[in-house]
Amino acid sequence: MNRPEPNLTPAADPAAMDRLFDIAGLRVFVPGGYGAIGEATVLAMARRGAVVAVAGRSQAKAGALVERVASGGGRAHAFRLDAGEPSQIREVTAKVAEAMGGIDVLVNCVGMQREQALLEVTEETFDEIYRINLKSAMFLAQAVARQQIAQGGGGRQIHLLSVRSQLALRGRGYSAYCATKGGLAMLVKQHAMELAPHGITVNGVAPTFIRSERIRHHLEREGFRDFILERNPLGRIGDPLEVVGQIIAFAAPAGSYMTGQIVYVDGGVTASQ
Repeated sequence: MNRPEPNLTPAADPAAMDRLFDIAGLRVFVPGGYGAIGEATVLAMARRGAVVAVAGRSQAKAGALVERVASGGGRAHAFRLDAGEPSQIREVTAKVAEAMGGIDVLVNCVGMQREQALLEVTEETFDEIYRINLKSAMFLAQAVARQQIAQGGGGRQIHLLSVRSQLALRGRGYSAYCATKGGLAMLVKQHAMELAPHGITVNGVAPTFIRSERIRHHLEREGFRDFILERNPLGRIGDPLEVVGQIIAFAAPAGSYMTGQIVYVDGGVTASQ
């Protein structure tokens, strides 16, 4: 009969502590990687020693970001990808794995929004947002999971969501966006369950409004900036690096026992609604 050890508390391991946020050498695939948060993710992970593959519809933008990484002494690759096309996802994921020798981490930053009030939503727009925000996540996760399972040794998948995966927005046309981000939150949980036996964790990072050109039109609308700040307990708009910190935590050893979780990086918005 096996008896438990007298003391189940493991001895403190200084070397393991030092590696908690170490991502050096990880091979990271970042589709949608040249937007504000994606760009910050690519630059920060490369500075910390990861090898990064950037992919998006614009080869020129991906290439320009790779040049910035290289100028700082990092390693990165650029690929053109229309994430709304599953056939392209499969093809580009294979190319990424070949270029880096495998994929350890997926950081899915693909996403879009076209604001339309409920009574004005068109089928074409709804389908486009579904295809980019949710369908692409499904097939990016699938393509990378197949690669990670074949490699062995586990892996990490991280999806960028939004507080709109949990909260609606009064007075704005967010039907398609909220529906797809909410669907992505459940996709994260389901994929976490299916990939857990392979040692692959799946998590989401969900920010609120973050400083970027993408929200300029919101901030320039009379009264809307004040509305945003008044409902945010910390009283400010977040910085892309504050989102990247949680992405790195999920990718690093510090995140090894978290899966199926959505972390809201939102200044306390979801806690107070």
